[in-house]
Amino acid sequence: MSLYKTSNKSGGLALSAFSIAVLAMSASATAGINEEIENVLKFGEADAKYGRITFDTRLRYENANTQNTATKAADVFSARFRIGYLSPKIAGFQTFAEFEANQDIGINDYRNKRNGSWRKNQYDVIQDPQDTELNQLWISYNGIADTSIKFGRQRIKLDNDRFIGNVGWRQMEQTYDSLFVTNTSIANTTIKVGYIDQVKNIISTTDDMSTPFLNIAYDFADFGKLSVYGIWMDYNEAAKVTRSNQTYGIRFNGETKLTEDVKAVYTAEYAHQSDYERNTNNYEADYYHVVGGASAFGVTLKGGMEQLGGKGEGAFQTPLATAHAFNGWADVFLSTPAAGLRDVYGSAAVKFKGVKVVGVYHDFSDDTGSTDYGNEYDFLVTRKFGKHYSLLAKYANYNAVGFGNDIQRFSIQGGIHF
Repeated sequence: MSLYKTSNKSGGLALSAFSIAVLAMSASATAGINEEIENVLKFGEADAKYGRITFDTRLRYENANTQNTATKAADVFSARFRIGYLSPKIAGFQTFAEFEANQDIGINDYRNKRNGSWRKNQYDVIQDPQDTELNQLWISYNGIADTSIKFGRQRIKLDNDRFIGNVGWRQMEQTYDSLFVTNTSIANTTIKVGYIDQVKNIISTTDDMSTPFLNIAYDFADFGKLSVYGIWMDYNEAAKVTRSNQTYGIRFNGETKLTEDVKAVYTAEYAHQSDYERNTNNYEADYYHVVGGASAFGVTLKGGMEQLGGKGEGAFQTPLATAHAFNGWADVFLSTPAAGLRDVYGSAAVKFKGVKVVGVYHDFSDDTGSTDYGNEYDFLVTRKFGKHYSLLAKYANYNAVGFGNDIQRFSIQGGIHF
């Protein structure tokens, strides 16, 4: 049996690769005019005294292939486009507005929560709907010493995005209708406190909630950062109240030089979660994440274990996380299984002449380690061309044992960012 189910777009990958290669060649060809482009986006003023236009586009081909199911392999070639305007600061105030759109181009044999007609249900899932939206619209005030206040729809990323993030991998970004305050008046300390009223998620629908959060971080110079946090998620919609939870945690992450050329890297994190407000489940669960490794001569090696508990009526969940960045790029474990999840993993990353290559191996089980879920191999190759252009290829191969089905995902992507 073939490793991949066939797609009826046999030329899709070739077409997409050609389009992205053209983008890369264009990046090289326009290298000499980047300053002129930046000047135009600042309305001809180097200090951007009239504000500046922001621009971003990303072309991506993605294939998703789940084995031993009735669905066909999914293929999509999509173009994500963003354009925004950042005002100058006036009396401490600044505003930003950004429009976002995603459009599939020619190849659209895929299913997501927005295009689930009978014609699309025959395909595997890729969560990049065609849509347009107001991605960000906020006003900020910096007139108080060491304090920033931002109100409106905005991007929020706390620590490593494990609990609140923007899900930047997907074409339609996750943003938040929020009041967000940052204070740095205490030496080496950053205090972030906020309140989320609504989430604009990756399928361009909204989740109504009442979610205050607090994150306090202390920076130990040349050693690492210690964070303590609390998040109180209360979903308003009846169908989503079981996502409501309260989480308290502590995290230490950093690196330190062992020799002139060798650095140690490390992470230790613990969090406790329980049901909150309208959640009809009664549960408590713990989270652990430990990482150790070293970096030298452009090579970084790491080993780690991340565990999300799953006992009683509920498992430890992180519904606002950039979940794609954790527990494998095949996206099998975007939600924690009822019996919990233990992810023991190792990674190797190499940077050479501007090219970054990453390989990751995951071994998955329940939170006791006694029930094997499967394993996964992930690979990434990426290259940036100056400040404004990038290319990326990503592959994930999940081999199921006791959870789900074998899945392979492949993406190739090019981006322009101003």
